[in-house]
Amino acid sequence: MSARACLAALCLLPLLAHAGQTCEARKLTVDELRQSLALAASTAQALDRSGAQVVVLARAGQDLSDYRLRYSHLGIAYRDDRVWRVVHKLNQCGSDRGDLYRQGLAGFFSDGLYRYEAGVVVLDTAVQARILPALKDNAHLSQLHEPRYNMVAYPWNTQYQQSNQWAIETLALLIDPSASTRRRAQAWLRQRDYRPSTLEISAMKRFGARVGTAHIDFDDHPFGRRMAGHIDTVTVDSVFDWLHRSGLGTRAQTIASHGATRQGHPPNGLILGNRPGSGM
Repeated sequence: MSARACLAALCLLPLLAHAGQTCEARKLTVDELRQSLALAASTAQALDRSGAQVVVLARAGQDLSDYRLRYSHLGIAYRDDRVWRVVHKLNQCGSDRGDLYRQGLAGFFSDGLYRYEAGVVVLDTAVQARILPALKDNAHLSQLHEPRYNMVAYPWNTQYQQSNQWAIETLALLIDPSASTRRRAQAWLRQRDYRPSTLEISAMKRFGARVGTAHIDFDDHPFGRRMAGHIDTVTVDSVFDWLHRSGLGTRAQTIASHGATRQGHPPNGLILGNRPGSGM
């Protein structure tokens, strides 16, 4: 394929190609920082009022409306004395590697948001009590971590792991210790009717993504579905739907930076530190 054709293919990927950050540092503008901090404060207030100890928390880091998705990235947030912390996985600089982090709400929401709102699912009370101690244990949280990162990793394969996939597999482990390997965690999720999202991605877009980015691959997907352009992957929206459908959590709430909430939502180091990264 000519260089011109390759460039044309890459231009078809505004969503996928920009999902991971480059290594060029970009400081938030004053307004972006103000809105991020306001969202963090509103989220902390809403979580405090909820009485919850553990929630699944999401942000909208990019516009995924073409895929009928509202949120891009999730983590597991827990109350640690008087503050809220989030454990989550980030892709480093658009590379093929991912690492685990523990951040405060301000850090979680200060990563260049597309929309200043948070998505929240409060987990069942018994589930919260069961998993809270393990959320402070780095070794436990790292047990199912696979550093080979693929933003569209297939949910039922262990070759790669994307951010939301780490979160849901780890949630399975924390709820049921017998889900002690990635294959067992995935089997646990299948048995409880987790259903991934299906993204419709054409052959041209897949080719452009594979050539132009290190953090996107499709070789872990079943050949037939891949050739048909059906790419199954773990999304925030699918996790939120599953948590409510399974009874493991409440219906998702949206928290805006002014503090209002509404029910429902439309269709590098180990877990420490704040180095830049990006989720899905």
